[in-house]
Amino acid sequence: MYIGIGSFIGGVCRYLCQQFVQNNYPSSIPLGTLIVNIVGCFIIGLVYELSSKGNLLSTDMRLFLATGICGGFTTFSSFAYENVSMVLDGEFFYPLLYVLISVIIGFGAVHVGILFIKLIF
Repeated sequence: MYIGIGSFIGGVCRYLCQQFVQNNYPSSIPLGTLIVNIVGCFIIGLVYELSSKGNLLSTDMRLFLATGICGGFTTFSSFAYENVSMVLDGEFFYPLLYVLISVIIGFGAVHVGILFIKLIF
């Protein structure tokens, strides 16, 4: 329930933030998405660090804020946090591999999805 409510809030906030930025600050790059991703990364950093400080955030509150709101706002924040966590744990190969696979296969999957729909229609 906490995750679902948080996702709803995060998703609505994402849409409103993106629209505000795109309408008020036209750019050649998707500036709204960029700002949402950066803000989401900052927020998830705050949430996870507060969670690690003991009893500052309950498990339910962490799920609501990190998985729900941040997940609805941007999944990029989770991706960034996972990579930073691995680096902080002394891993360097796996975060690099994760980034490369995510970007290359992710871009490829978008392209295949587009081609698939073009093929059908």
